[in-house]
Amino acid sequence: MLVLIAAHAVVAAVLPVLARRIGRAVWAVAAVVPLAALAWAAARAPGVLDGDAPVERFGWAPSLGLEVVLRLDALSLLMVCVVAGVGAAVLVYGARYTEEGHGRESGLLLVFAGVMLGLVTADNLLVLYVFWELTTVVSFLLIAGRGRSREHRAAAEQALVVTTGGGLAMLLGFVMLGESAGTYRISELVADPPSGGYVPAALVLVLLGAFTKSAQLPLHGWLPAAMVAPTTVSAYLHAAAMVKAGVYLVARLAPGFAETVPWRPLVLTVGLASLLFGAWRALWEKDLKRVLAYGTISELGLLIALFGYGTRNAALAGAVMLLAHATFKSALFLTTGLVEHHTGTREIDRLSGVGRRRPVLLTLAALAAASMAGLPPLAGYLGHETYLHTFWEAARHGSGAGGAWILAALLAGSALTVTYSARYLWGAFAAKPGVPATPAGDPAAERALGMAVPIAALVSAALALGVWYPGTTALTEPYADTLTAEQKPYHLALWHGLTPSLALTAVTLAAGLLLYRALPALGRAGDRLPARRPDAQEGYARAVRGLDRTAVGFTRRTQVGSLPVYLTVLLVTVLAVPGTALLLRDVTVPAPPLWASAVQVPLGVVVLAAAVVLTRVRRRLSAALLVGAVGYGVAGLFLVQGAPDLALTQFLVETLTLVIIVLVLRGLPADFGFRPGTRRARRLRLVVASATGVLVGLLTMAASAARRDPAVSAYYTEHVKEAGSHNIVNAIIVDFRALDTLGEIAVLMVTAIGVGALIAVPARKGKTGPPEPGARPPAADRHPLTARWGVPRERWLPEAEELPDHDRSILLEVVTRLLFPSVLVLSVYLLYSGHLRPGGGFAGGLVAGQAFALRYLVGGRADTAFAAPVDPRVLAGAGLALAATAGLAPVAFGGAPLSAAPLAGTLPLLGHLETATSVFFDTGVYLLVLGVCLKLLSAVGPAQVSLQEATREPDNAPDAPDAPATESTTESTASAHDDHGSRDR
Repeated sequence: MLVLIAAHAVVAAVLPVLARRIGRAVWAVAAVVPLAALAWAAARAPGVLDGDAPVERFGWAPSLGLEVVLRLDALSLLMVCVVAGVGAAVLVYGARYTEEGHGRESGLLLVFAGVMLGLVTADNLLVLYVFWELTTVVSFLLIAGRGRSREHRAAAEQALVVTTGGGLAMLLGFVMLGESAGTYRISELVADPPSGGYVPAALVLVLLGAFTKSAQLPLHGWLPAAMVAPTTVSAYLHAAAMVKAGVYLVARLAPGFAETVPWRPLVLTVGLASLLFGAWRALWEKDLKRVLAYGTISELGLLIALFGYGTRNAALAGAVMLLAHATFKSALFLTTGLVEHHTGTREIDRLSGVGRRRPVLLTLAALAAASMAGLPPLAGYLGHETYLHTFWEAARHGSGAGGAWILAALLAGSALTVTYSARYLWGAFAAKPGVPATPAGDPAAERALGMAVPIAALVSAALALGVWYPGTTALTEPYADTLTAEQKPYHLALWHGLTPSLALTAVTLAAGLLLYRALPALGRAGDRLPARRPDAQEGYARAVRGLDRTAVGFTRRTQVGSLPVYLTVLLVTVLAVPGTALLLRDVTVPAPPLWASAVQVPLGVVVLAAAVVLTRVRRRLSAALLVGAVGYGVAGLFLVQGAPDLALTQFLVETLTLVIIVLVLRGLPADFGFRPGTRRARRLRLVVASATGVLVGLLTMAASAARRDPAVSAYYTEHVKEAGSHNIVNAIIVDFRALDTLGEIAVLMVTAIGVGALIAVPARKGKTGPPEPGARPPAADRHPLTARWGVPRERWLPEAEELPDHDRSILLEVVTRLLFPSVLVLSVYLLYSGHLRPGGGFAGGLVAGQAFALRYLVGGRADTAFAAPVDPRVLAGAGLALAATAGLAPVAFGGAPLSAAPLAGTLPLLGHLETATSVFFDTGVYLLVLGVCLKLLSAVGPAQVSLQEATREPDNAPDAPDAPATESTTESTASAHDDHGSRDR
């Protein structure tokens, strides 16, 4: 199972690159993967249907009890067949339907198929939630598209907001259920469900997530809005797969929680209300896809009611209808796409006579609509017969919960389904009086055939599931048998004789056709009614506007625009909450020694003195230098305390941070630009700052004294050899806590990109870049000796040639040219010696960043140090990819993820070498840190800004003779500087 899910992701990643070579053929490549999943499921079906449920698991965070568990049982098998079968058909269809973006669209659809496989096989609530939200993210990308209209983006945003909100509520419910049961394994929860306590509230939250995902009333508005997406997306996500996730969750939990209040009343009320509302709205839509969308809401409500009812026969009806709905609804969506492909429209009022020109397409659509309406011998008929029989018996014998009104709602919903099925066929294919025949386009015959074949396959599946009902029985009954049988078990068949359910089917068919004939009159009567219909889109828009107004009002009262106020509020909160808890608890705070070494005394004095002086300075550069002094002093304390790795990293981080801060300060006024404030405000800040410092010190000592369990350092010391390392710190980073490191470097990269975007200096207008080969710089930019005596310009750094002579320092260029390769070699040495002695990928990357920072400060650019142009984002991304790949590689060899193994060997010239596989992970860290450093350097703009460029007139200024700067010019510049400072204040 895990290999199949990974195969979807790997192939999807390759498809965009492959599309550049083979174009549309990537869709066929993508279709092979779900076909393989379908074949895999078919091969394991006999054992699974006999009760043998294979389980795959691997540790996620074993010490925390977190593990990834995948399980294939009868319900999962049913959903795998739907996801893989319909997915393959849609991908084949997409090869002829999609006009551009083949790699992206096919890749995202394939990723979605893999995510759905993970969702329906997950046997852990938290793992299921991860896949649940991944379906939301991929759905957003597919609906929004690339370069599509604002309508697409708005629909994608609505789907994201609604389903994610429900998902967060569901996550809270999952946690409550898992904690109540003492396990997050779904199979164990269902086998031994918890009761009492907050289980009812947890079930309400879980069902809320299911209702939003399956577009149930009143949270259904996102699904009709999502019909702006391409037909492939609508047919797969919004008919067969994503919207079935909520139905699947209800079916998964029903065997354990159907009898728990308020499960059954909630699923029946919401499901049946959605059944009726969706079917009724489908009667009045003008767009074929929206007709099918509201029909989908109706049928999803039916499925939720059937699965949620929690009995054996109702579950059997739900399983059959799930298969039937996946086949006929996806076939109808694809048919709509082909009709639009032929005619250029989906509007019912503009379509006329399509059936005469496309009889084969009409036949396929008629069969799919017949299955939707519940006509024999199609799969939809089997499902309709099953649920009508189930609730007829429940109403007749008075068993179950409200059998009579449930049966009435099902009969009304079935009749409405017949009505909108007939309306869809009439709207898409009929020759309408007074409407001219829709002109057909001139698509290539092979493209039309390629789009019709998947439709024929899905319709054939609907027919086969009905005719070959023993096979349908074998696929659906094993899940149904897991629920309580309150009636005589019902078995699927096309003919049970003259039964009440057959009579009810005939009644719903007749009522639906009569209602279809009466639609014009009903429409005219409805137009005369003054009352407005409820509009889900308007409700969503009002909710969003209300949330925006609330946020603006709250922000206006809390965000006063003063950083000191914000910091004071935060620190007072810290004092009020943890400080009060510390005072109320009987905590023993031992008196620590003042110092362990005499060297710590001057270092502590430096740190404290710099911190005190820092509170008094008013210039930004002085503050930056003092902050650096504090950091260097702390690094010295680390070194004295016996932590060379930590001290080395602290030194490097402080140095690079100081360089970046100084470069950023060039664009800011020299002074901070704030007033000291009143004496009362200064005293308040002094009290809050002092109290916070005391609290942090007490908390640190109390936390150190409160340790009861043995220190984890003993474990690291005992097992460091297994990681192939002699440096415990490095082993912790790249082996014992490699998952933490992987998450931290990912956050580091994202943060660096965000910071780079915030502090990026816009490029100045005009010609930039290196001078033309052989061109001499302007006389004003040449050094006096160069201009007068022709002294040759030594080319120590290529990028320095772009700078004016008065901004160059030959001495620094020479020193940088000599130091740059040496520092890089040192960084590589620290990288590969980190498992033996202080160093590692993080320290090595920082040292390499220092080398490029030095070159940047002297020459103004750092990218020319590479033999070829390298984008820092690509370098950082490559580092993250290498670290992730190195972490997952052990899985391929039967090991645990993010584990390391020692390596040793003898090489010519180099002799005996000892290392570990974690060196590849560390190399990824090195590349990512270097990429982040280069990104920050490139974001702060040119390192050298000449006075001439800073005072140069704009390009569109009128020509004027050169003249020295006058006093008025100087005053204007000073005034502008003052204005800048005022704005900063």
